[in-house]
Amino acid sequence: QVTLVESGGGLVQAGGSLRLSCAASGDIFRINNMAWYRQASGKERELVATITVDFRTTYADSVKGRFLIMRDISEHTMDLQMNNLKPEDTAVYHCNAEAYWGTLGSKYLLAWGQGTQVTVSS
Repeated sequence: QVTLVESGGGLVQAGGSLRLSCAASGDIFRINNMAWYRQASGKERELVATITVDFRTTYADSVKGRFLIMRDISEHTMDLQMNNLKPEDTAVYHCNAEAYWGTLGSKYLLAWGQGTQVTVSS
């Protein structure tokens, strides 16, 4: 199996920065695309940023120019550097990974982390 654990959330004032981390562990053979999602209270889950195995990235329009997604292929980790945070960025942030595991990666799992809370005060 594959487990994702997020860390780095917290309370920050508007204009501040936070760095979220996501660590994958387990019987990992390979992780392809990874992503950060967020869900604010009472709202739909929103895709924030994605990163492919060859480091191509995409961002939601609402975070372009403020957030930076990065990953370490060998360590199976992914970070989200969030700058110039706004109150509307307040949400639970989840990481997501397309993981192949088991013998020669014969098994596939779309893994999700439990989430980390980010709260931005005005």
